[in-house]
Amino acid sequence: MLKVGLTGGIGAGKSEVSRLLVEHGAVLIDADRIAREVVAPGTPGLAAVVEAFGEEVLAADGSLDRPKLGSIVFADADRLAALNAIVHPLVGARSRELEEAAAEDAVVVHDVPLLTENGLAPLYDVVVVVDAGQDTQLDRLVRLRGMTAEDARARMAAQATREQRREIADIVIDNDVPLEELQRRVKDVWDELVRRAHEAHEEQSSRSAQE
Repeated sequence: MLKVGLTGGIGAGKSEVSRLLVEHGAVLIDADRIAREVVAPGTPGLAAVVEAFGEEVLAADGSLDRPKLGSIVFADADRLAALNAIVHPLVGARSRELEEAAAEDAVVVHDVPLLTENGLAPLYDVVVVVDAGQDTQLDRLVRLRGMTAEDARARMAAQATREQRREIADIVIDNDVPLEELQRRVKDVWDELVRRAHEAHEEQSSRSAQE
């Protein structure tokens, strides 16, 4: 198995790259999606959040009111830490379950938006960074996501810099290109990841045979 950490700045095109990798055969573990799943209605995670923050963080339908919770935790570092202490272990446990269910020679791609910011690069065999220039990011955020230019710039500024992301990268996918060219570049990266996964599997099999 090859564990791949996939990251990139907002608007760089990381989601499109992860979609293309899945089409080629990658097993995708999406940290954001799992973070939503572990606090879905009826889960122990949601019960723990309500116990810590009160029923005011619930929407009328019993689901988590994310904007309400966000307004509480992002203005208070201690409460944010308390939320992370609930959610992060649940996300980690679910991620491990999905990883363990993958084939021994699988390419497992962990989609982690804040991989650079949280210093998580050592957890992965390979770190892939999707990179794009700030003008490209700004255009995508305004044109495709409907953000104001001011909001887009603020979101970009709150993340790691391009230089910081590229510094931890084993592979960089430059995405200042049309979709057709991105597809070609992702295919090349996929071929490289499959090669590394095969080598890792062969090495593990050799070690097991010697034991």
